[in-house]
Amino acid sequence: MRAVFGLVLIAGIGLAGFAVYQINVYISQMQSELAQARSSGQNIEMVNVIVAGADLPYGQRITRNDLRRQPFPADALPERAFTDQDLDQLFPDGISERVVLRAMDEQEIVLASKLTEPGKGVGVTSHLRSGMRAITIPVNTTSGVAGHLRPGDRVDVLWSGRSGDRGEVTQLIQSNLRLIAVDQNADMDRAETISSPQTVTVEATPSDAAKLAQAQASGRIALALVGADDQDVSEFVEVTQDQLLGIVREQAVEEVKEEKCHIRTRRGNDLVLIEIPCTN
Repeated sequence: MRAVFGLVLIAGIGLAGFAVYQINVYISQMQSELAQARSSGQNIEMVNVIVAGADLPYGQRITRNDLRRQPFPADALPERAFTDQDLDQLFPDGISERVVLRAMDEQEIVLASKLTEPGKGVGVTSHLRSGMRAITIPVNTTSGVAGHLRPGDRVDVLWSGRSGDRGEVTQLIQSNLRLIAVDQNADMDRAETISSPQTVTVEATPSDAAKLAQAQASGRIALALVGADDQDVSEFVEVTQDQLLGIVREQAVEEVKEEKCHIRTRRGNDLVLIEIPCTN
C-alpha cells in the first residue's frame, strides 16, 4: 500500500514539474515576441503631419493657430497631406489664411483638396479643375430630378427638340458631369437637398460648355442623376417620337427611270429623233 502511495506521489510531482516547465517556456516565448514587436515598432519612421485643431466647417477661414502637429507613420501618409516641413506650401508668399472647402473633423489630416487655393475664397471657381469651365443650366422640379441634387453629384444631360424630318428627338448630349453648385450653394458637404432649385452649375470642358449653351438655345434640357459609385460614361442614346410610339414609316421608293438615247436625223423637211442603245 505504501509503495502504491509513493508511486502516485512521484507521478504527481513529475506532472507538476512538467506543467511548470511548460508555463516557463510559454512565458519566455511571449516575452521574446513582445520584445520583438517593441523593437519593430521603434523602427517605424514617423513624421509630424498637420491636422485640424478643432472641427472646421465649410467656408471657415483658418490660420496656423487652427492647426496642430500629430505624429504619423511616414509610409501611410496620404499623398496630398501636409507635414510640418510643408507649412510654407500651406501658407505661401505671405498668405496668412486659407478657406475650408470640405469640412474636417478635429484631429483629421489636412489635405490640399479640402482647402481653397492660396489667396482664393470659397465659391464656384474654387471647385473648378484646371482647364474646366462652369456653366449654369436652368431647371425646374421635373428637369432637376425633383430637387434631389446636391453639389458634388454627377448627372447626364438629355436634350429634347425637333431634328429635321425626324420630328421630336431626345438625345444624351453629355454624360457624368459634376455639379459644383445648386442655385447659389457650392457646399460639397451639404447634407440636405434644395427642394425646388432654379439652376444648377456643372463643370465642363470649353467644348462641352458650348454644346450645353446650344442645347439650351435650341430645345429643352433634362438631367438624369448618376449613382454615387457609377463612374461609367454612358454610350450614345437617342429616342425619336416614332420609336417611342412604335411607329414604323415606309420609306418612299424612288422610281428608276430608264435612260434613253437618241440621234437626230432629217427626213426631207422633217427632223426625226431615232432611239438608239446608250453606250455610257
